[in-house]
Amino acid sequence: MQKILLIGAGRSAVSLIDYLLKNSAVHDWHLTVADANPEAARQITGRHDRVEVLGFDANDSAKRMELIGKTDLVLSMLPAFMHPHVAKDCLRLKKHLITPSYISPEMKEMDAEVQKAGLTFINELGVDPGIDHMSAMRMLDERKAAGEEITWFESFTGGLVAPESDDNPWNYKFTWNPRNVVLAGQGGAVKFKHNDRYKYIPYQKLFRRTEYITIPGYGRFEGYANRDSLKYMELYNLQGIPTIYRGTLRRPGFCRAWDLFVQMGMTDDSYIIDDCINMTHRDFTNGFLSYHADDSVELKFMQYMRLDQDSDLLEKLNWIGIFDRTPIGLNKPSTPAQILQHILEKKWSLKPDDKDMIVMWHRIFTRSSPNELERELHSSMVVVGENQLHTAMAKTVGLPVAMAAKLLLQGKIVRRGVVAPMTSDFYLPILNELEGYGIRFEERQIADPDLKNR
Repeated sequence: MQKILLIGAGRSAVSLIDYLLKNSAVHDWHLTVADANPEAARQITGRHDRVEVLGFDANDSAKRMELIGKTDLVLSMLPAFMHPHVAKDCLRLKKHLITPSYISPEMKEMDAEVQKAGLTFINELGVDPGIDHMSAMRMLDERKAAGEEITWFESFTGGLVAPESDDNPWNYKFTWNPRNVVLAGQGGAVKFKHNDRYKYIPYQKLFRRTEYITIPGYGRFEGYANRDSLKYMELYNLQGIPTIYRGTLRRPGFCRAWDLFVQMGMTDDSYIIDDCINMTHRDFTNGFLSYHADDSVELKFMQYMRLDQDSDLLEKLNWIGIFDRTPIGLNKPSTPAQILQHILEKKWSLKPDDKDMIVMWHRIFTRSSPNELERELHSSMVVVGENQLHTAMAKTVGLPVAMAAKLLLQGKIVRRGVVAPMTSDFYLPILNELEGYGIRFEERQIADPDLKNR
């Protein structure tokens, strides 16, 4: 019997657990789920003779070592900053590891030791990163195998609310870690390449530099740039490509409204507001505005942000409640970003029957020779969740992790070291199996390539 240890059973682990348990008898697996909230984990696992659920503090290094020592494969669904701690334990105890998170510098430094130990630490195996890598590499490798040169690569992913559950003027609800949404675009330069020129977007301009994208059957979206697109030239074997750009998708109008929070300073995570315990939403907003004896908070906001009285942005702001006299409800001093997140979670959380939606879109231009006209190809994936628990996010994050675990335990992944799923030994079996779960890409060639706007 092969033993699998899953550390962390949060919202993104539901489909992962379902897959492992449904396949446990066929492959003779036993699953141990270790989570800080074992009761919640048991609601996911149900009563199954091949699973054990344990209460577990991930910071308890002794217990962590004990659990890892008893298993064959570790799946870490903890917050990204915890993965290196788990990885170091796996290295000491000679256990394979899979995470859905980006390869951190600390994780990358372990590569030589992991190879020497004959181990495989697979990272970047969720939806973004994960399915984005695999689907892009399949598309790019197919075109290169056909003798074509790639001259343009764009890729966007968004975690959104499904149209049937879209009931607010922002056309958005939280479908993954809310903190990551609030802090999006911070912590590093936004860099990309366009027509052989390197481009940079400062954070305060990020949400006003957007691109519109239409996906047949699902309508119009807008995308803003992710942090560093340039590193994907090497990761995707696109050295020298004239244009490369990766971004995040939202519905039109979201970014313009979110930019108001950025310009106000509400997304700042660098300092503490000491008196926020007794604040209302209105007090929080007013704290960023100058004093005026007679003007209302709304009027001061409009003047500061140069908004017309009939601006549609005011509908979004009023709906989210930033002018309300509702107590914030935090019990400790917090940063502006933490306060804003707490306010947003009151309105943007999925209801029990709400459905989320994952949208991914790639666009490439190719040519067979320098003198040939370029071809424009689009590839898109849309996955809709079932409800608040069985979400599209959980499905697209958890299933690739589970499928990679199966491949690794079957000995079908032979590469050793700290790796990401950029090669066909990952993307062919995983993308093929994902299609059976309704996670598939539709590819089409554009009859008249959109060259005039390049």
